[in-house]
Amino acid sequence: MHLPFHFARFRPRMLSAMAGYSRERFFKDAGSGLTVGIVALPLAMAFAIASGLKPEAGIWTAIIAGALIASLGGSAVQIGGPAGAFIVIVYGIIERYGVANLLISTTCAGVLLFLLGFFRLGTLVRYVPVSIVVGFTNGIAVLIALSQIKDLFGLEIPKMPADFFSQLRAIAQHIDTLNLYALGLGLACVIGLLVWPLLFDTQRRYSNALTNRLIRLIQAGEGLQLKRATRIASHMPGPIVALLTLTGLAYALNMPVETIGTRFGGIPRSLPGFEFPNFSWDTVRLLVAPTITIALLGAVESLLCARVADQISGLPRHDPNQELMAQGVANFVVPFFGGMPATGTIARTVTNVRAGATSPVSGLVHSVTLVTVVLVAAPLAVHVPLAVLAGILLYVAWNMGEWREFAELKRASNHYRLIMLGTFFLTVVFDLTVALQVGLLLACVLFVKRMSSLFQVEMVSHTQEEASFRLYGSLFFGAVAKIDPILNVVESAPQGLTIRLDVQSLQVLDTSGLDVLEQLQKAIVSRGGRLVLAGLNAQPREVMERSGFLAHVEAL
Repeated sequence: MHLPFHFARFRPRMLSAMAGYSRERFFKDAGSGLTVGIVALPLAMAFAIASGLKPEAGIWTAIIAGALIASLGGSAVQIGGPAGAFIVIVYGIIERYGVANLLISTTCAGVLLFLLGFFRLGTLVRYVPVSIVVGFTNGIAVLIALSQIKDLFGLEIPKMPADFFSQLRAIAQHIDTLNLYALGLGLACVIGLLVWPLLFDTQRRYSNALTNRLIRLIQAGEGLQLKRATRIASHMPGPIVALLTLTGLAYALNMPVETIGTRFGGIPRSLPGFEFPNFSWDTVRLLVAPTITIALLGAVESLLCARVADQISGLPRHDPNQELMAQGVANFVVPFFGGMPATGTIARTVTNVRAGATSPVSGLVHSVTLVTVVLVAAPLAVHVPLAVLAGILLYVAWNMGEWREFAELKRASNHYRLIMLGTFFLTVVFDLTVALQVGLLLACVLFVKRMSSLFQVEMVSHTQEEASFRLYGSLFFGAVAKIDPILNVVESAPQGLTIRLDVQSLQVLDTSGLDVLEQLQKAIVSRGGRLVLAGLNAQPREVMERSGFLAHVEAL
């Protein structure tokens, strides 16, 4: 049976994953979905608050977008939802355009993402140079960390500005309002998240003799209660442990710190209502730049995340176009429920894979888990200190950044350094839109420069009657100036000179290259000479034949 053209293009991974689906796989997916759902709760709240939205915006985005991306996506194990990479973008859009226009921009970005996938343009995202990706990822990590200083230090700043230098100025002006209780909670959260995974890594060599003794006791089966407790604790996600313990500590000691309750009044226990954004063509035209930014960042993040999932899961490779269509549907729908932009999330996807996920069912279970937790435990969220959420985001920012790349720059080429550092500083100082635009422009210019350096013209022989040259590489718009030495020979030679070009090593010819060859041929003919081409390859021959140029030269 052949599907219609438009249906054949829309093939969610869920359909193939359900073939031969077993009870054993369901229990694995259910367990991993439950785990990642618990992990997603504090992150979703933290991402929304850091973006300038209410915590429920992040939670319902994780629930709705997570379910849609799992059901319709092209990856078997990717978890979708709000991501740290969007914090800076969303905050800046809200500051400039307002929340209502953020929803419109997200919906338009969803349409753009769907069209990118539908027209099979998902592979184009892979053409974004890794230097740009590393640059803006590290830049976003720095901005996320900076945006959390206010809540980490408990500073009394009425409204945190969006740009880098204004944030530094605001922090410096209000540093005298430092809250030591908030700082203590935030630092305890960061340290705890850094230490927590190490406590259960029995393969790591610890220098502490007591730790080694405890590990040997556990591995030998001694101290059964300790072994059971350790096994249970090792499966507890660090952010949840930090959230529960530090919230309980702050509540028990009645610490004077700002909480979700004091700032937002808590989290609603009811399902979000459907509200249609107030679309107008004038508004959509105004939001072109943020729409493209959201779509581009969402596409890059989701496909990078899917590639990571492929590498660590060993499951069949993702379909990038189907993944973009799913991301498009998710981003189109969530604004109707007051949500924020969504994409693939690397931290939660890796957690999902390591917990044993085998299919998109784990993503659906993750959404169901979040719904259950919110409906049952929403009243408790009012006690969560914002300093703890700031600590979680600082940990996320640290893991997001690829800091080793700075140390490796000494081994990189000058082109890589320029693009990466340029993108990094532009992301931090200006914004991601400018950084991506300038980064891509730099990448294109440097690529043209590098490719033009590969094109070479070599003189083989030169007599009174004939001059012979050999061409190597690609003769395109960036390399046409290298034909000038041949023109100089023609102009300084006597009448009737024959120019022989050995083009056996010429692989690519574009219209600009053809134009310079036509100019060369006219200059030769005007002086009574002739142009001979030897060893034409398929692509240059096709270009010359199509233009009619080949009929005016001798081709051997």
